[in-house]
Amino acid sequence: MTAGPYLVRMRRRRAAGGVARLVASLLAAAVVVPTGAFAQIYRWVDEEGVTHLSSEKPPPGVKAERLDIPGTNKRSTSAARASYSTGKASQSGGTASVPAAQVAAREALLGRLRNRECVIALEALERKTGGAEPTSATEIRRLKQTAQLNCSEDPVRRREQEQQAMQLRMANSPSCTQARDRLADMMEPDAATPRDQLRTQQAFVDEHCTVPVR
Repeated sequence: MTAGPYLVRMRRRRAAGGVARLVASLLAAAVVVPTGAFAQIYRWVDEEGVTHLSSEKPPPGVKAERLDIPGTNKRSTSAARASYSTGKASQSGGTASVPAAQVAAREALLGRLRNRECVIALEALERKTGGAEPTSATEIRRLKQTAQLNCSEDPVRRREQEQQAMQLRMANSPSCTQARDRLADMMEPDAATPRDQLRTQQAFVDEHCTVPVR
């Protein structure tokens, strides 16, 4: 068993301050693409603080971040990540057709991003409505709107998202923080941890303490 790469990941997680920051970094990684595109996803936050994700342009006057799908034209990365303001002329002219493969890639990314927003909102709702931490009516309303906007209407898929929310809460719990820290300590070169104990600890982390959304 090679401890190096896994140990590095454990240390980075501790330095980042936990799973919440890890989720944010994963979201940032998802939107960095090497080229521009015609197949786009638009992301914006409304007055209620709810994040919207859509393959359609936002309402007039709404400033949104445009997340381009890689490999559809040769505009620069900086252009691909620039804010998009509805009403301004598109550099592409808005007339280019989008190949089916690019549409599929866009919809797949849109689905992942919406699922992430859903799972995070469901986990936060359970935590805040359960009295685990202070909240407000405004925050509860925002989280409910986020869940309604992004969670699936299919009962089977919704149950899967609720299960992911439970997994996320567990992964973000103090017990999992301690479990990951203990695993990192056990993998130190001078720890001399028996291999069976190391396997048991890693199995626990993999099963209970892995972030369920990417």
